[in-house]
Amino acid sequence: MTVTVHYFARLREEMGRADEQAELPTESISVGDLWRHLHGGAPPERLMVAVNQEQAALDTLVRDGDEVAYFPPVTGG
Repeated sequence: MTVTVHYFARLREEMGRADEQAELPTESISVGDLWRHLHGGAPPERLMVAVNQEQAALDTLVRDGDEVAYFPPVTGG
């Protein structure tokens, strides 16, 4: 299974890249488990995610060809 992963704002700087292709040996995986697979630890608190450009939760399943985006918490004023 292959998914495209995008990082935005501070996460892009921390990862040192804007996106990557993830090759996974499974037919589906949750967004949270994808983070753990790629980064070896739990997702940051209050991490925002989208799957195929729709807001999602960490337990949302990702399938082959999906696009996952990770965003840090957004603040405004």
